[in-house]
Amino acid sequence: MTTQSNQTFQTDIAISWYRSPIDAKVLAELLKRNDLRGWVQTISHLGLFFATGALSYLAFGNINPANWYWSTPLLLLALFIHGTIGPFMGLIAIHELQHHTVFNSRALNGFFEKVYAYISWSDYLWYQASHAIHHQGTCHAEYDGEVRLPIRFSIRRWRVWLGWVAWNPSATWQRLTLVWHHANGRIRGDWYNHVLPHYNLSLRRKHRNWARLLLIGHSLTALVFVFTGHWFLIIVFTFGTFYCAWLGFLCGLPQHYGLNQNTPDFRQNSRTFTCSWLPAFYYWNMQYHIEHHMFPAVPFYNLAKLRRAIEYDLPPATHGLLATWREILALRRNFLAEGDYRFVPEVPLPNNVAETTFVSP
Repeated sequence: MTTQSNQTFQTDIAISWYRSPIDAKVLAELLKRNDLRGWVQTISHLGLFFATGALSYLAFGNINPANWYWSTPLLLLALFIHGTIGPFMGLIAIHELQHHTVFNSRALNGFFEKVYAYISWSDYLWYQASHAIHHQGTCHAEYDGEVRLPIRFSIRRWRVWLGWVAWNPSATWQRLTLVWHHANGRIRGDWYNHVLPHYNLSLRRKHRNWARLLLIGHSLTALVFVFTGHWFLIIVFTFGTFYCAWLGFLCGLPQHYGLNQNTPDFRQNSRTFTCSWLPAFYYWNMQYHIEHHMFPAVPFYNLAKLRRAIEYDLPPATHGLLATWREILALRRNFLAEGDYRFVPEVPLPNNVAETTFVSP
């Protein structure tokens, strides 16, 4: 069953995007993929998730009536650390793998894309179609349903904080319900129906089968955990990406928040911030978001170099999540106070831009 869409998105995307001039040889170097860098990131990222999961499992197994007063807080700390990486196991990691820039091999990118999607219960087939359109028509209301501006968020609801620092059962139920609907071929929402059109029977069948694989695979694994006496692994693995979303939210929301729709300039609809190595590692360097949108074929491990090459033509970037969120919250206050407030990032004037060769990616 397919619900009717309330909005019709256009498909004839023909936006003449502005991209910062960059020397052709510099760009050619930045476009090179490095399998070693890809393996280090992927194995470290997956390894950290499973290592913190193992520590959480061991902490749980060592709780007893004699030490519960200190071992239980230790377990909660381990789960908090484990859960913090959880959101990055989903569409953040999948995102770069879908750009086919992590490894030289298309097959390797596709394999790990599915690994991450399975662990995180992610709808990677929908995201493939959705994100391709997002890059072509970024923040244009008639094309892009993945990011709809203006973005709004709450910082007062207790359920929001519950999901950030612990676990929100209702959010988990909504996710599982969505997978259940997809496993039964029910696609709801205007954007979902746009990127998974009813007439594309092959794509719909693959999408349905992936949702069924998630349900059956995780259910069978959970049953094995229960019958072997390791039921706590359900919390660590089956639902290991469903809690402690605070860092994923802090990193992800600034991408387009408070910026401008229907503009052909990524400097006006995307945001770059810089940060220390650990959030950058979790986030696969997507803090360099203007640069990523301008040149999406540049691998994530080269985005800092790309930033340095075109920084003269970009808005200034805040450094660190604290400074970035001061800016975000200040913008939020302005939007709440003035309904027609518009934030326009400062960009260098054309006569201040160094002369170089324009290269289209």
